[in-house]
Amino acid sequence: MGPIAFAIVIAILFLGLILLYLSVRVVNQYERLVVFRFGQTNQGLVREPGLRFLIPIVDRPVKVNIAETFVEVPSQTTITKDNAPVNIDFLIYWRIVDALPSVVNVANFVGALVGVATTTLRAVIGDLLLDDVLAKREQINEVLRTKLDEITENWGGKVTRVEIREIIPPRDIQEAMNRQMTAERIRRAAIIESEGARQAAINVAEGQKQAEILKAEGDRQAAILRAEGFREALTQIFAAAKGIDQKTMALQYLEALKSIGASASTKWVIPAEFTALLRPVTGYINETFASEGAERA
Repeated sequence: MGPIAFAIVIAILFLGLILLYLSVRVVNQYERLVVFRFGQTNQGLVREPGLRFLIPIVDRPVKVNIAETFVEVPSQTTITKDNAPVNIDFLIYWRIVDALPSVVNVANFVGALVGVATTTLRAVIGDLLLDDVLAKREQINEVLRTKLDEITENWGGKVTRVEIREIIPPRDIQEAMNRQMTAERIRRAAIIESEGARQAAINVAEGQKQAEILKAEGDRQAAILRAEGFREALTQIFAAAKGIDQKTMALQYLEALKSIGASASTKWVIPAEFTALLRPVTGYINETFASEGAERA
């Protein structure tokens, strides 16, 4: 083979490699390939993941990333409904759901999204009072997401989430908020302290109440026991009194007279009823002497 033929073969191989490079594309799982054929495209020219072949020179491919990503919107100064300036920065999470309009309908999806987000933020914050802006962050996130999703739908995108990272009010408002928080903490501390004192007083009163109840119950049980003891004593006395006859009573009367006679007094005051009590005694004495005389006779 001569040098000329060898050069022709090398040129053909080189041209074949170039054509192969231009005609073969590898589309990743997180990508879609939009093919422009003679400057035109449609849904049928959108290629799925895998090894894809193109017509060299005729087809021009554009890869589109469909994985979810985010864009950071820098801090924006917005004016609330009550004319209070606040600085807000947030994140937008988005993804491409339709590759064709994301290439055909918008030149720079991310730049357009950030621009729309800043204007939408000012419109949303302008309809709210400062207190609502500070207190309703989740609602603001959802409103922003809904409005941005409606706009980006024409671009083949979808806004999945909006997250406000920081809301910075003016310095004087921050100082007022700090004073308000300090006063609120003091108020809560006073409430907690008063609640503790009230609970302590309730506990003391409950303790005293229980003590009084227990004391009253103890006194009642003691009275019942004393009454039971007194009743038992009376029962025993009454039972013993049933076995006492007149002779026993007479001996008791004599013992009483003996005690009176042993005293140092020379005068005694004896009630008239006492003679009636002595009649059984004299009767028993007379019966005793009569029985002894009969035995001697």
